[in-house]
Amino acid sequence: MEIKNIEGLTTDQINRELESGEKFVIYQYTISIIVMTFRRSSDVYFIRSGENVTVKGLGFTFLSLIFGWWGIPWGPIYTIGSIFNNLSGGKDVTSEIIQSINMHVTV
Repeated sequence: MEIKNIEGLTTDQINRELESGEKFVIYQYTISIIVMTFRRSSDVYFIRSGENVTVKGLGFTFLSLIFGWWGIPWGPIYTIGSIFNNLSGGKDVTSEIIQSINMHVTV
């Protein structure tokens, strides 16, 4: 997975920004093809304090709304879950990313 929105930031800068309320988030999307349904996660997004986490995930929400419903039986179930996750601000994965980033720096 790629981390979006951290271009040009050092590990120290990221750690300082995280102390100000920034976070790392992933969004979900669902795509169905009649009898097959795929629920996937987006890349990781670094959300800065002035950014709206729900707005960042709208593309994945619309993708699920258009292409997620059509699989039987999991399409509607996964689509509702993906939409709920995205409209709730996505899944906060800050602690996992911080551990990974800081582990790579100390090695």
